[in-house]
Amino acid sequence: MSDNTKTASSSRTTNIASQSKQIPSFTDTATLLIKCKDQAGIVQAVSEFIHRYGANIITLDQYSTAHEGGQYFMRLEFALAGLSDIIENFEASFAHTVAKRHNMDWRLHNNATKTKVGILVSKFDHALLDLLWRHQRGLLDCEITCVVSNHPDLQQAVENFGITFHHVPVTKENKVEAEEQIHKLMAGNDLLVLARYMQILSADFVKRWPMQVINIHHSFLPAFVGADPYRQAYDKGVKLIGATAHYVTAELDQGPIIEQDVHRVTHRQGVTELRAIGRDIERNVLARAVNWHVQNRVIVAGNKTVVFN
Repeated sequence: MSDNTKTASSSRTTNIASQSKQIPSFTDTATLLIKCKDQAGIVQAVSEFIHRYGANIITLDQYSTAHEGGQYFMRLEFALAGLSDIIENFEASFAHTVAKRHNMDWRLHNNATKTKVGILVSKFDHALLDLLWRHQRGLLDCEITCVVSNHPDLQQAVENFGITFHHVPVTKENKVEAEEQIHKLMAGNDLLVLARYMQILSADFVKRWPMQVINIHHSFLPAFVGADPYRQAYDKGVKLIGATAHYVTAELDQGPIIEQDVHRVTHRQGVTELRAIGRDIERNVLARAVNWHVQNRVIVAGNKTVVFN
């Protein structure tokens, strides 16, 4: 090989290496969620803004309710080399140009930052252990920071997963103090998950976590609100039972629904069997809802959700 050939080969190698450094990695991606009035030019405005920064659009999902008053929803994921170094400038620029012009309700999430999740539970362990198992296996793209329970029963099971467990007893007499303690323990989290936490959170507590608390209710809402829904379903003689994952609001079991599922049953199955069937539904419904939330696939619109799944 001549010196010239070696030089040309070396130059090509250097160029390829230089180019490869500019290819965004997984940690150089972000997700943009947008809600605004449906109007012409939104996609063009957002796409042109992304292009000006040299970013590459990975996915773009959109939905319009033009037939119901004209709201527009978008989920856009893009890749941009060195994103973490410029994300504050990116957000500020987007806010003062595109978002302001189109009066957008929006948020941007740097995918390099994992959503921090705290879990509340009582004695039923099926939903909790399923979430912890999925998290351990890398099937939930988040960081579970701790578990808080009003009973000590599940401490060992939780700590077996390497997760911190806190026991905070709750009574009628200490409810205010207990919720304040829970709030402090959960500070720093982005999401709270009620994995069969058999306590009603106060309006004051919920107000401090707006659309940041997901509950699994063991019925197909809006049917059978409140306690013992499987007994209610059995007494009613239903042929379908289900589970509902929803955001928690001050009104019991009335928050925006994220995910639901059902299972067909017959008159031959008693309350115990309905509960056993229901626990499988609860596990899967809650896991899907949490996963979609931490992947920034959910936009709340009034008392409904738009889920880009």
